[in-house]
Amino acid sequence: MHTEIERKFRVTGNDFTAEAYSAQRIVQGYICSAHGRTVRVRIRGEKGYLTIKGPSDEKGLSRYEFEQEIPLPDAEQLLALCEPGVIDKTRYLVRAGRHVFEVDVFRGENEGLVVAEVELGSEDEPFERPAWLGEEVSGDRRYYNSMLAKHPYTTWK
Repeated sequence: MHTEIERKFRVTGNDFTAEAYSAQRIVQGYICSAHGRTVRVRIRGEKGYLTIKGPSDEKGLSRYEFEQEIPLPDAEQLLALCEPGVIDKTRYLVRAGRHVFEVDVFRGENEGLVVAEVELGSEDEPFERPAWLGEEVSGDRRYYNSMLAKHPYTTWK
């Protein structure tokens, strides 16, 4: 069983772009986004992926994750079956010390939102905090992509 341990943060400014070594567009939808479980279809570049995630722990840091690459035509067809609400973003990869931050710059209905995630080996693993890393939002369900598909950032009050 694979457990994903990650922390999520708001990003301040756009200084991270100068440090990024990769940038790739991601479009994704949800076949199921029930509380405690999601089934996601993602197209990243020219590849498709199917991901299943279980419920988060109480802190919102750890959860079961299964991801499998699937043929791009299958991913495109599965996107058509998804619930309403599509996530469209550009993901930048930025090294900071021993870790890589995934910085997502959202488009469309989530325009204006920029978040960074870092995957860790344990919940208490130390990591270098880049200057552009802002408020931690780990465990705040509003920032889950499955929630952003239903309740986009541009509709927040």
